[in-house]
Amino acid sequence: MSNRIVTKRQLTDSIYLMEIEAPRVAKASNPGQFVIVKNDEKGERVPLTVADYDKERGTVTIVFQTVGCSTKKLAMFEENDFIMDFVGPLGQASEFIHEDIEELKNKNIVFIAGGVGAAPVYPQVKWFKEHGLDVDVIVGARNKELIILEDELKSVAKNLYVGTDDGSYGFNGRVTDILKDLVENQGKKYDHAVVIGPMIMMKFMSMLTKELNIPTTVSLNTIMVDGTGMCGACRVTVGDEVKFACVDGPEFDGHLVNFDEAMRRQAMYKTQEGKLLLKLEDGDTHHHGNCGCGGDK
Repeated sequence: MSNRIVTKRQLTDSIYLMEIEAPRVAKASNPGQFVIVKNDEKGERVPLTVADYDKERGTVTIVFQTVGCSTKKLAMFEENDFIMDFVGPLGQASEFIHEDIEELKNKNIVFIAGGVGAAPVYPQVKWFKEHGLDVDVIVGARNKELIILEDELKSVAKNLYVGTDDGSYGFNGRVTDILKDLVENQGKKYDHAVVIGPMIMMKFMSMLTKELNIPTTVSLNTIMVDGTGMCGACRVTVGDEVKFACVDGPEFDGHLVNFDEAMRRQAMYKTQEGKLLLKLEDGDTHHHGNCGCGGDK
């Protein structure tokens, strides 16, 4: 069954938003989960985090950056075109939706998004808003042109803090600088941080939140490749355990994730030789053998 593109928006030179008609996926979706998109019969599987969903309209929103052949082809699709496969929701939902609402009301939570990370942050913050909960949001990017979904986040956040690395818009500095300023200079106190963005940003943010004694959740959606646990790309060490971002996550304790290992694997997986070397190094733990999916059929 093909899925119709209801709306399409170009957010930056290389970032697009699409609202896809997918009633079954929309009905079952929760914040933190992802879908797998396949443009056509010859297209590759692309895992993309759910950026929003409307259960009544039966639509799911995705936001993607054109970094490879498949995403560049997807960007060429227009409204009312059809995508061949749109499968989901997959992965574990955000841990917060399982917590007691009254307990959540007593917590000060901050969401921190870097670049395209604003997309998966939005449905989580929206969920909090819909349940009468106020949260702060920090959004950062290299420059003003790369800030996305600012208006959408402003409509659901208690406070929205925007910054750019080059100082072209909002706070002059990185998201780590914004959080440090809020805590050390503005007297803010947070009980939990949710961080989503590039791996290097999540690494340094997790280092900072550990110093500030703020428990932290990160989303490792950026390292997923096939979304089933069979390719071995998103194998990551969390504490002393081997986990797979697509099956066990994508959210994990940021203070336990071995970011250096994950980024090394990410770089190696880009070459065929690197893939073979990782398979050799990992041995029996290379893929998630119990996912029950059978791979890409």
